Amino acid sequence: MSRITIIGAGVAGLATAGLLAREGHDVTVLEKNAVLGGRAGSLERDGFRFDTGPSWYLMPGVFDHFFELMGTSTAEQLELEQLRPAYRVFREPSSPDARAEEITVPADSAGIAALFDGLEPGSAARLEEYLASARHANDMAVRHFLYNPFTSVRSLLKPEILRALPRLASLLLGRLDSFAARRFRDPALRQILGYPAVFLGTDPRQAPAMYHLMSALDLDEGVRYPQGGFAHLVDRIAQLAASAGAGIITGASVERILTDAGGSTKAHRAHVTGVRWVDDAGITHEHDADIVVSAADLHHTETRLLPEALRTYPETWWRKRTSGPGAVLVMLGVRGQLPQLPHHSLFFTEDWDANFDAVFGQRGSLPDPASLYVCRPSATDASVAPEGHENLFVLVPVPADVRLGHGGPDGAGDERIEAIADMAIDVVARWADAPDLRERIVVRETTGPADFADDFHSWRGGMLGPAHILSQSAMFRAQNASRRVDGLYYAGGTVAPGVGVPMCLISAEIVLKRIRGDHSGGPLPTNARAHVAEAVR
Repeated sequence: MSRITIIGAGVAGLATAGLLAREGHDVTVLEKNAVLGGRAGSLERDGFRFDTGPSWYLMPGVFDHFFELMGTSTAEQLELEQLRPAYRVFREPSSPDARAEEITVPADSAGIAALFDGLEPGSAARLEEYLASARHANDMAVRHFLYNPFTSVRSLLKPEILRALPRLASLLLGRLDSFAARRFRDPALRQILGYPAVFLGTDPRQAPAMYHLMSALDLDEGVRYPQGGFAHLVDRIAQLAASAGAGIITGASVERILTDAGGSTKAHRAHVTGVRWVDDAGITHEHDADIVVSAADLHHTETRLLPEALRTYPETWWRKRTSGPGAVLVMLGVRGQLPQLPHHSLFFTEDWDANFDAVFGQRGSLPDPASLYVCRPSATDASVAPEGHENLFVLVPVPADVRLGHGGPDGAGDERIEAIADMAIDVVARWADAPDLRERIVVRETTGPADFADDFHSWRGGMLGPAHILSQSAMFRAQNASRRVDGLYYAGGTVAPGVGVPMCLISAEIVLKRIRGDHSGGPLPTNARAHVAEAVR
């Protein structure tokens, strides 16, 4: 049994705590904020409860697997609702007097095929080929890459991988945007197939075509919603970790990862000895540990919590990395009903390239209008808003730039943040035919890139972390263990396998593998006896 300290009680930190405590380790989680969840946070005000981060429940198999590792099941922990429709797309009106084009994406495969054929006759057959490819890519990713700690080349020398190398190379070197464009002419269909890259923090024109596997998740598997929102999901993971024996301390800001007197050479490697943290009263504590897992932002961990000589990813490394987007979040409590908005909606600008140039370009600018995402959880969950009201969460991708400022309550945020929020409200009001939306708002809260930096130590104030371009994906992404400090591991969206709640759950399992010395490339067996056999192999 090792004494393990975990920095950060986001999804990755809590999941890691649960898996390691269940393994028999003495686990303590230190969280600087007063609430759990990290980027998967929540806000309660005036009878409204907002998820302030993730809201798409995709990759259900990853959740199922995690809960099985914890000795339970998704059915026991969550009440999932299949969303019907899956989501709706609103496309920018062609003129000031025109209405926005609305495309409703159904929850069943037959309806999706009919939708594609209706927009582009004959495209249903090409869609099936596209989804078959996406299924295969997703299956390969889950079985060989996403759960892989990349600590042994043998995990990549499987016959199935070797046979698929030409296809995999094509998908890795190609780009998602052009991959879809070669198969579909209709611009709306291309947008539907390309936009999931944004949820990976990437411009569809730069994302590897491998990420067309995302279409197997929303178009094939459908979209679900956990009743109570992602705040409830975080609560269940935290409760499982606590039940397994993990201790969780909030208001604990870690200031230093402590090591012995070792150096940075192989002969005299440093080893973690604990962490130094400060509580809300300003009192400094030192917590001894044999192992430290940082589930905090990797840039913060490396450049603020470690001395320069012990940094695997120093500031010079980050200067060569590409950030994902920042975000302005707008949480709105609205009087009356908004039936024109389903649970999930995507608002797409006509000038697709200009929008992404603004967000992801070298100079970064604010798109106006902007493509944006709107979640109306009150369409599915009565607990998130008072009776007779709606709950809206609006996400506007912007450049990752802390200089854009902070948000705040009821328009009190910095000028540029509130101007972006105003623009987004106007887009939703006009394109979704809700002209009186602004007058019906009774609660308004905004969040800007500077808030992400303050609350989560996010690199550059980004919403997600490093973008999933080829050089920052899979084995090319920052990995889950320090190369300079023994006993120091990393979990969360800023390291492998990447961004999103499912990836954070997988990163926790990768840390477990590394601590066990398990080099296998796929998900761990959920049978305890099989665990040992696989680890030995």
